[in-house]
Amino acid sequence: MRESPALVESRRFGTRTVPALRPLGWLAAGWHDFMRCPLPGLLHGLLLAVFGAALFWAARSQFWLLSGAFSGFLLVAPILATGLYAVSRALQRSGRADLAVALRAWRPRDGRLVVFGVLLAFAGTGWVMTSASLITSLAPTPVRNPQDFVRVVLLADQGYLFEIWLALGGLLAAPVFASSVVAIPLLLDREVGVLAAVFTSWRVVMDNPLPMALWAGLIMALTLLGMATLMLGLVVVVPWIAHASWHAYRDLVDTSGLAERP
Repeated sequence: MRESPALVESRRFGTRTVPALRPLGWLAAGWHDFMRCPLPGLLHGLLLAVFGAALFWAARSQFWLLSGAFSGFLLVAPILATGLYAVSRALQRSGRADLAVALRAWRPRDGRLVVFGVLLAFAGTGWVMTSASLITSLAPTPVRNPQDFVRVVLLADQGYLFEIWLALGGLLAAPVFASSVVAIPLLLDREVGVLAAVFTSWRVVMDNPLPMALWAGLIMALTLLGMATLMLGLVVVVPWIAHASWHAYRDLVDTSGLAERP
């Protein structure tokens, strides 16, 4: 049986295995990048924090929608950090970066990143609709605010609504994480197709199950911490995770056989 051209392309370069606690090193390196060039990161974080606050305000009386929207936001967040991957890339190459480096990464000259962003947006939208449908159809009483969600969904005496909601979210989030954990920095950095980048990301996850599980847990914990501080923590958490994700990609993917993008 003939293999997919994208799979063949992804095998042109290798992946590396790393120690289980290596994600802590990525966070340290990401923090160092953030401190070296803070302005782009702070602006990215501020914009996402404002977006999160606006989302909360718009759906404050429809928490069944809000819960899905926030978790869907986590699915598309990697593409929103593209400019910060470019900053870390520039710091690694020349030791210098500024806001212009981050802004140039958003020029619509690379259809591959656009395609990947659209795919993530579809995944996020699908989860929002699934989450809203599940809670509105199975919850015994309307869920309009966080207190209703805790009482009716999380602490319900009967049924397994929260468990079903959590399981469905995990089923969607796991493949999205596996498909994107190194794919977007790879697309930014090297001349490689979208599917080849996705296959590479899956190879990384399969080769490093424990580090990737820890990395996913750290991303989730830091993001929830940022949200719990009335979104203010996202101003720091977003760039920190984004810069760390660049170092994760550089650690996990051997790109020596691929042409660099300018």
